[in-house]
Amino acid sequence: MSKTLKTLLLAILIALLAVSAGLNMLLYQQGRSFYLQLNGVRLDPLGLSIYSGHKMPPSNGLPTIVFLGDSRAEGWKAPAGLSGTIINRGIGNQTSIQVLGRFAQDVLPLKPDVIVLQVGVNDLKTIPLFPENKARIIADLKTNIQQLIDLSVQNGARVILTTLFPVGRVPLERRPFWSDEVALAVKEVNQHLASLATDKVIIFDTTPILANAEGLVNETYSRDLLHLNAKGYEALNPELIRLINR
Repeated sequence: MSKTLKTLLLAILIALLAVSAGLNMLLYQQGRSFYLQLNGVRLDPLGLSIYSGHKMPPSNGLPTIVFLGDSRAEGWKAPAGLSGTIINRGIGNQTSIQVLGRFAQDVLPLKPDVIVLQVGVNDLKTIPLFPENKARIIADLKTNIQQLIDLSVQNGARVILTTLFPVGRVPLERRPFWSDEVALAVKEVNQHLASLATDKVIIFDTTPILANAEGLVNETYSRDLLHLNAKGYEALNPELIRLINR
């Protein structure tokens, strides 16, 4: 074997070892993150400690508007030009049953006039993990959203019920734990949400604003598979403000 060939093979071997080490480190970091998240939820299943020390800001006679839900709600900063006391009660990674379970503690004391509700994708992203439970996952989500609406209205709030945002492109590392069934479930749930409109419940269909021709979130608005960037929220804000003020 020539010296040149030996050098080439050694370079290839080193490159493969480097790639392997990088992938192992990535898998370790992701595994550690999921492990910490899982055990954190076991200690505080509803996330009741997150907002327990927060005080109600003064309303100054303005309406109180609460953003409620998961990380998509948590990431929705107070829109410029929206008049009112804006309070965010979103918590990342939460499912609809968790949001429902903390409603009494995190929302009722605020006495909101308007609740902007964005929740559900964390329920639906479990479908590839438990495909045999797809129907129950979707049904439970619909039930939990209805209960959140009922509690909101019973306590004097109007609800701006946003449809679930479209998902983005699936990155390589998530493909083993993803399927097209998630996007189909999002579509099914959004069709259901459209039927929930009343004089106290306004449906904010976010899909025409966020989605591209493929039905995925426009890359201009996408931070990752499930989340919007600042431009995405900026695109939604004019319509949100119009719906709140109408």
